[in-house]
Amino acid sequence: MEINTNNIVSITEANQNFSKVARLVDENGTAIILKNNAPQYVILEFKALEAIQNSMDEHVDAVAKRVLAQNLEAFKELAK
Repeated sequence: MEINTNNIVSITEANQNFSKVARLVDENGTAIILKNNAPQYVILEFKALEAIQNSMDEHVDAVAKRVLAQNLEAFKELAK
């Protein structure tokens, strides 16, 4: 995953200045919060989360259709 270094905030700074974190998210779509100098948390806009969930749902649907198509005869036999 690519991380824009302009979106990185320490957990101490995020705790003391959450409005800065919110501003980063408004400007760049995400903010990465470091804990012990390692990426620990991602804050993103709610609409971005919805888009991710929709994408995941579409992926699950595609996999389900593929499994059904590949095993249609077995499913028909089980349905009897």
